[in-house]
Amino acid sequence: MLQLLFYVFAGITIIGALGVLLARNILYAAFSLVACLLGIAALYVLAAADFLAITQIMIYVGGVLVLIIFGIMLTSKTSETYLVSQTYNRLAGLLTGGAMFVVFILAITQANFSAIGRIQTAQPTTGSSLSGIGIGLMTHALLPFEIAGILILAALMGAAYIAGRK
Repeated sequence: MLQLLFYVFAGITIIGALGVLLARNILYAAFSLVACLLGIAALYVLAAADFLAITQIMIYVGGVLVLIIFGIMLTSKTSETYLVSQTYNRLAGLLTGGAMFVVFILAITQANFSAIGRIQTAQPTTGSSLSGIGIGLMTHALLPFEIAGILILAALMGAAYIAGRK
């Protein structure tokens, strides 16, 4: 059952990534990115990484992506005004993708996979890692956490004001 769920969420992630890559409308690409990021969060849940899943949803889907969508909706320019030429963009994308592929292959071939056995035999701690992090954020690091929230809110309001001015 878990293997089937993995394939379903991996498929959602891949389809969302392809939607981002192939969408002609920038707003559709942003919505495809939502599906991709939510699929990644579901994969984190299947891997029992609850903190990473919550962080993925709150920061990337809830913060960054909403800010991107607001930026798209508040600006009246179309995505075609930013294109230099289709050939240049395809060549740059091909070179960037090829370079990233080479870097990933080098990282995989030089990785130390012998440590995986030690990680799997480690004893899990009692309780969730999320509860310990939440307690730490709401007790020891409450002031920096609140200041960061206020700064992000001020930046969002400033961006909306600048984009709304004619």
